[in-house]
Amino acid sequence: MYCGGCFRDNALVMALRRMGHDTLMLPLYLPLTLDEKDQSTGTPIFFSGVNVFLEQKWPWFRHAPEWLHRALASPKLLKLLGGMAGKTRAEDVGELTISMLRGEEGNQAREVDELGRWLKANRQCDVIALSNILLVGMARKLKQELGAPVVSVQGEDTFLDGLPGPLRATAWKVLAERARDVDYFIAPSRYFAELMTRRLSLPPGRVRVVHNGINVEGYSPASPAGAGQRRPTLGYFARMCPEKGLGLVVDTFIELRRSGRVPELQLHCGGGCGPGDEPFVEEQKGRLEKAGLLGEVTFFPNVSREGKISFFQSLDVFCTPALYGEAFGLYVLEAMAAGVPVVQPRHAAFPEIIEATGGGLIAEAEAPALARAIEELLLAPERARTLGTAGREAVRNRFHVDRMADGVLAVYQEAARAGHAPSTPNPRNV
Repeated sequence: MYCGGCFRDNALVMALRRMGHDTLMLPLYLPLTLDEKDQSTGTPIFFSGVNVFLEQKWPWFRHAPEWLHRALASPKLLKLLGGMAGKTRAEDVGELTISMLRGEEGNQAREVDELGRWLKANRQCDVIALSNILLVGMARKLKQELGAPVVSVQGEDTFLDGLPGPLRATAWKVLAERARDVDYFIAPSRYFAELMTRRLSLPPGRVRVVHNGINVEGYSPASPAGAGQRRPTLGYFARMCPEKGLGLVVDTFIELRRSGRVPELQLHCGGGCGPGDEPFVEEQKGRLEKAGLLGEVTFFPNVSREGKISFFQSLDVFCTPALYGEAFGLYVLEAMAAGVPVVQPRHAAFPEIIEATGGGLIAEAEAPALARAIEELLLAPERARTLGTAGREAVRNRFHVDRMADGVLAVYQEAARAGHAPSTPNPRNV
């Protein structure tokens, strides 16, 4: 699958390496699917998705022979199976989630031990960075093995909230207990920092806010001449699933076309689309066909980085109205980097991003309100260009990957100075 968190971490590691820091990136579960050079190349895959699942389902497999364990961690096998699998649904993996959160006390203790042994034998770590909060179960064991502080990034609160009632309550309780083993948390927005501080009862002094950033190389606005020769275009770019708001943007597009004020408007929908997303995409195509608008919409699934940049350059306005509490939303920065003004819902981190960049408008998270804001920009091209330019300059000056790396590095150094890590001179080992 295409994972924004993976894109972010890969770009971060690339930036830290350019800065001279010895940084190791280890993939978990499956091989990474990325749109830039894979910074984990040459390292093993830990917590093989197959092994993790079988250890949960079959107690005897937790003591399976090492040759079988290694065979089921083969990158080729995992890539094949990953390409055939549907999306992970929280309600289907509740017990597994809780087991993973319990770390060395869970059914995947063997995986935690294996990772700790490998790191101890191959790297001296000054800091261990866990890419999301669902991995905090391994923090205690890794700290014991390596004597290094642990920093956790991002979060998966929406996934946990999707668990069935009793499992949801247990998962949040275990997560709060295990979060005590983490030295610092990095949140990508003030919104998410406040949310997780409250939900996990974290001491505010252990939470730092570092806004996400992107690699802006290759991004540029479409030429004015080219933009003037094509039809006005609204764009959506994210995973093609209900949670990211694909259904809502389809509703919004239908509303815009019914109003008749921008009669030539077309919709471009791009982003990740795996086997589990395809039924929902087909459902949206059926709705568009019923409205007589299917021919006005083009889908761009699983594009390359070059294809993604071209996609954004084809747009006049961007809107990905995620329905849940999005911690940040890299797609907003990507649109802005191409000089495209955005319209986003008035919830989660979106107001914070729009305020910080000046790159768009905020509207209520419903089709009529979003349609009015989008229409406002489509009918006022000078204002749209002004917002697009402001957003582009903000991303290039304050939301690029090197700025993010500086902020993350400052937290790593603070953690190392706190006395938990070996006293090693810079560059730090992460």
